[in-house]
Amino acid sequence: MNILMLGWELPPHNSGGLGVACYQMSKALAQQGADIDFVVPYQATHPGINFMRIHGATPLTPLERYGLGAYDSKTFLGRSLTEADAEDLTDMRGVQKRYIAFVEAFVEHTTPDAIHAHDWLTMEAGMRAKELTGSPLIVHVHATEFDRSGTENGNPLVHEIEQAGLLMADRIIAVSNITKNIIVRKYHIPADKVEVIYNAIDVAALNDGYQYDSRTYRYLEALKQEGYTIVSTITRFTIQKGLTHFIRAAARASEKYDKLAFLLAGDGEQRDELIALVAELGIADKVFFTGFVRGKQWRDAYSVSDVFVMSSVSEPFGLTALEAAHHDNALIISRQSGVGEVLHSIFRYDFWDIDRLADQMVGIAASSSLGDALKQDVKHEYTRLSWTDVARDCLRIYAHLKQGVLV
Repeated sequence: MNILMLGWELPPHNSGGLGVACYQMSKALAQQGADIDFVVPYQATHPGINFMRIHGATPLTPLERYGLGAYDSKTFLGRSLTEADAEDLTDMRGVQKRYIAFVEAFVEHTTPDAIHAHDWLTMEAGMRAKELTGSPLIVHVHATEFDRSGTENGNPLVHEIEQAGLLMADRIIAVSNITKNIIVRKYHIPADKVEVIYNAIDVAALNDGYQYDSRTYRYLEALKQEGYTIVSTITRFTIQKGLTHFIRAAARASEKYDKLAFLLAGDGEQRDELIALVAELGIADKVFFTGFVRGKQWRDAYSVSDVFVMSSVSEPFGLTALEAAHHDNALIISRQSGVGEVLHSIFRYDFWDIDRLADQMVGIAASSSLGDALKQDVKHEYTRLSWTDVARDCLRIYAHLKQGVLV
């Protein structure tokens, strides 16, 4: 089974969970015999990825690709592909036009059994590949524009691209029922065209000999020795992630329980706004910003933490929650996050309810037995999630579509 996989990032050049999900899913597919050509919009080496062919569609570096603002809610796109200049690689639409041209040239010499496109960034390329080859198109929705904008609005052009891609897809994969409901309700797609396939976690890959280095966050470790509880979030600093609510809840919790400290690992469009808010609320001595982290620093951020909060306004899934649980965190997850559909030994709250979030953080910090129970119980839940099962579901979809069978 030859799969043309269209994505926007892969580790180690990823800025979030999309690249991780694409990597893990592709790896599991390859282990079950799939032959994969994966197209990304940049040129780079990808150490350790020898199970598929990776094609760079443009001469951009990963750093230049980051600067396009693909995940920033404030990035405005207004040009159609016809108006875009494929030579202008400082413009998102120019990069997408070049990406599509690469895919057009690629399918001149090969006809894939299935085309698998991830999110709006590659939907237009997927539609063009389907038009040229007649191969079935699977659109995999990790997030919609409604999620990214954190509102009912968002960018009209992105909505138009998503609408077209979802309509033209032969099958749609949503990473949660939350996402499926948005696709059905907002884009008026028949529910039976959308299948929910949850993300998973590769426990074996995380058990790779990693050892936490307490020197990475030495000051936080000193606070823990004094009885402090470390509450963390590791995410992009965008409106979608609900971080202003998280910080306001942190301030409220600190009024009730003094021995709390907060770690925000990541970067994004809201960084300066969040730093100013922390100062305004008078908790600058309790909140620590790491900047963007990856590799060992990323895992050390999980390891120093006791409680992980996912405060998203709209989170289709939320792989970081699984990663945090593996690193021995108790979890507090907004009800608007899809990962809560597969984890139950967690605390839930509505993203806007800062009083409830504050009480939950204080409750875990004040009761070590409660925190320990949450950490242990959630381990039995996330270890049941398998990328092998995800790959089997994808292969079933590919096979049925190839045979002309409605899935």
